[in-house]
Amino acid sequence: MTDKHEVPRTMGQQAGRRSWAEPWKIKMVEPLHMTDRPTRDRAMAEAGYNTFLLRSADVYIDLLTDSGTNAMSDRQWAGMMVGDEAYAGSENFYRLESAVQQYYGYKYIVPTHQGRGAENLLSKTEIKPGQYVPGNMYFTTTRLHQELSGGTFVDVIIDEAHDPTNRAPFKGNIDIGKLDALLKEHGAEKIAYICLAATVNMAGGQPVSMANAKAVHEWGQKHGIKVYMDGTRAVENAFFIQEREPGYANKSIAAILKEFCGRTDGMTMSGKKDALVNIGGWVAVNDRDVFEELRNLVVVFEGLHTYGGLAGRDMEAMAIGITESVTDDHIRARIGQVRYLGGLLEEWGIPMMEPIGGHAIFLDAKRFYPQLKQDEFPAQTLAAQLYLDSGIRSMERGIVSAGRNAKTGDHYRPKLELTRLTIPRRVYTQAHMDVVAESVKAVYEQRESVKGLKMVYEPKYLRFFQARFEPIV
Repeated sequence: MTDKHEVPRTMGQQAGRRSWAEPWKIKMVEPLHMTDRPTRDRAMAEAGYNTFLLRSADVYIDLLTDSGTNAMSDRQWAGMMVGDEAYAGSENFYRLESAVQQYYGYKYIVPTHQGRGAENLLSKTEIKPGQYVPGNMYFTTTRLHQELSGGTFVDVIIDEAHDPTNRAPFKGNIDIGKLDALLKEHGAEKIAYICLAATVNMAGGQPVSMANAKAVHEWGQKHGIKVYMDGTRAVENAFFIQEREPGYANKSIAAILKEFCGRTDGMTMSGKKDALVNIGGWVAVNDRDVFEELRNLVVVFEGLHTYGGLAGRDMEAMAIGITESVTDDHIRARIGQVRYLGGLLEEWGIPMMEPIGGHAIFLDAKRFYPQLKQDEFPAQTLAAQLYLDSGIRSMERGIVSAGRNAKTGDHYRPKLELTRLTIPRRVYTQAHMDVVAESVKAVYEQRESVKGLKMVYEPKYLRFFQARFEPIV
């Protein structure tokens, strides 16, 4: 399938379809408790209608994020018992370094406590004040670190990414024409690097094709501009390449991942997603000089370069998680669960980002609540309504997450106004997905009576984490 084709819709349990099962069995359970509606009303009001401010104990099914919420395997837990907690030169660091080199292919690695630590180090190393950082749609923490280092983010994703009904197979692709326009306007010396996210979270978990990654890297080499990947969900991206791009159907996820990384000069990584751990990350590069600067800075912000803010046991769990993450059975089941939920919602005509991405279902709050203005925070409203209905926690990815323009003080108004139902890896069952789908359906059926929210408290940075709201009456 080429980039011009559309992905066919997934309609849940199709005729002749054989059921699939997760490639693991359950050894330990954590009890869940469903609260009643008065309890949820009270909890939502106390949280200022911000799902980030809810107490975990008040949540039934937690789809806030897939970051650090994964279930680790028996082998990962066993690995935690052989943590080498030496301050310098931990054996677990060298096993993590070896795993990154083997599966991602980069020469040098600096561990960090999580992805934003890696973003901070790379931004401070590679951005000079006044430079531009083109990327395939912003991500919240990435853009903030770029801005705090004096850079300006420029969105160069293809236009199809901003249309939730467009079913192009690789909506995460970078538009080379937009790179050309930025180069013509400012010159190569004003471009710090290209930030390539795979997959693109804010676009609904949409992937980047191998052909596009190759074209972007060649463009960068031509103009002396590096390409750094946000590889948080690069394994999921490899799955879509295997499924949709000609020539990759018979290649393993591990082989595709390494080839894709070979189209970049380095990466920042939150190991809390693909690498199947609860904490950890890294920044990896091929340039020795860049590595030396990163290795110096990590001591200032994170810890020594052989632990980077992590315990030895956490590095061991991440090294094992990397190996588990690249198995074809694992990633097929991981994305299969997301698609199962999406298929149910498609059958019921629920508006969402299409095609279904790798880590979450993104409900289209603009079409969900057409009566609400964007300044009435429809995606935030939808997240609140889902919690009130069933205790399911989701999160906003729209105008609240986009923040404000530092110069004008006005809201950024993204074209996409989405509510994200994020599926943790190896945590929930198909029955949980049924409960989630039925809750979304119930909220959709009550959509016409819903009013929006007004913001009553706004923090300075990354406001979606701590902002507070009140219902419009």
